Amino acid sequence: MNLAELQDIGLKNIGKVYHNLGYDELIQHELDNGEVQQTKKGATAVDTGIFTGRSPKDKYFVDRDPSNKNIAWGSVNKKISAEIFADLLGVAQEQLSNKDLYVTDAFCGSSIASKRSVRFVSEIAWQSHFVKNMFIRPTEPELEVFKSDFVVLNACKAVNDKWKEHGMNSEVFILFDIENNIAIIGGTWYGGEMKKGIFSMMNYWLPLEGKLAMHCSANVGVNGDTALFFGLSGTGKTTLSTDPHRKLIGDDEHGWDNHGVFNFEGGCYAKTINLDGKSEPEIYNAIRKNALLENVVMYGEGEVDYEDGSKTENTRVSYPIEHIENHEPTLSAGHPKNIIFLTADAFGVLPPVSKLTKEQAMYYYLSGYTAKVAGTERGITEPVATFSACFGEAFLPLHPTVYAKLLGEKIDGHDVHVYLVNTGWTGGGYGVGKRMSIKNTRACITAILDGSIAKSEFDVIETFRLKIPKTLGEINPEILNPRNAWEDKELFDKTKDNLAEMFIENYKKYQTEEHMDFSPYGPILGS
Repeated sequence: MNLAELQDIGLKNIGKVYHNLGYDELIQHELDNGEVQQTKKGATAVDTGIFTGRSPKDKYFVDRDPSNKNIAWGSVNKKISAEIFADLLGVAQEQLSNKDLYVTDAFCGSSIASKRSVRFVSEIAWQSHFVKNMFIRPTEPELEVFKSDFVVLNACKAVNDKWKEHGMNSEVFILFDIENNIAIIGGTWYGGEMKKGIFSMMNYWLPLEGKLAMHCSANVGVNGDTALFFGLSGTGKTTLSTDPHRKLIGDDEHGWDNHGVFNFEGGCYAKTINLDGKSEPEIYNAIRKNALLENVVMYGEGEVDYEDGSKTENTRVSYPIEHIENHEPTLSAGHPKNIIFLTADAFGVLPPVSKLTKEQAMYYYLSGYTAKVAGTERGITEPVATFSACFGEAFLPLHPTVYAKLLGEKIDGHDVHVYLVNTGWTGGGYGVGKRMSIKNTRACITAILDGSIAKSEFDVIETFRLKIPKTLGEINPEILNPRNAWEDKELFDKTKDNLAEMFIENYKKYQTEEHMDFSPYGPILGS
């Protein structure tokens, strides 16, 4: 690229521009700059400073016509004026001027009809490495004619000293100007802001074209049958979609257009806390040269202690998807045959597997339920219900019902089967029951994917009114009906009603005149 392209985005007196460096060059720069350590297996490891996760309260969109007519403004999508954006763009431009810069060009989306070209600019080598891992790497001929649709200026060393005057949350800023196709990052070094920032933009662009953007993993069988796995953190989305008998399309972000399902990314971003080579060999073996670890604890001669969460429980690794041997090279497949909603219900109420109608699918998609166990605060022993619309509300610039409507249309159009799978507790809630065994969960997933679950005879459970199989392979039938798995039936009924009330209360925000009401297909007390 030439300097004029950087000067066009307000950068001045630029030093050297390291444009689309290869992995070997990037790693050498990281080491020479003192940015990383190298592990025994050849991966590099970086500390991201005080920010070891995203800063959702510091994310803003410029309130500018015409995007302001589409964005669902609120606590997730906060407004910022064009004047404040211009002020902070100046801060970012000043930080990146008079510097040597790393520029990486990449694609988001493996579908020719739906992909976007993104240029990332940073003064830090490992951040260039991160986006090279996470996004789709253009070929040399593609790089020769590359023209960016969107630019990300990562000025992580800059801070907003006027954040109080601007009425913002802190000195950190992650800002998006949709009309001018630019985002700026300041105050946080966390690489995931770049990944999820572009995911947020895909969630804006694609639905306006009638295409669905999804927070899910995906794989495909030998017969071309595609499966999607939706789920929030801790539900098993990455683990369950990584299957030795099915090719991995991607582990986190996908689109669904007229041609089928396609990965947004060209890599994986896996949690590494308590990573074990025996239970998750694919991820463990992917951590080698070109992989980039975040915030792990190292000792000796480049050894990594995956059990040590003293820096953060959110230790991560990014790596090219090619590090997973059984992946789909095209990063795409046909329209899905099955959709699986994953939830880790710590209340022990939801069944291990249930078949959903389309209307029920809409309800549970909008609910986006899982439960987190609160074990860090003294005195809190009860699980905490978490509802995140479409299993990724933090990344939805449009109203959640936009995505639900698209999903419903695609379920209808392609005759897709939808299932709810509970990877959480059985026989009692957290502290009384036990976590659903991975063996039983995988048996449920296998029965869905090979179609054998369709041969089962189904019951309908009370209150949640979900269809559950009476028997399923070698799984203990007592487990299939959650009430039967509890010794204290009275306590089960009380817990079930409490969870149902949480669902009902959460769903009230979607019961408006302008949106179709799917609450009759959710839990009903007294049923």
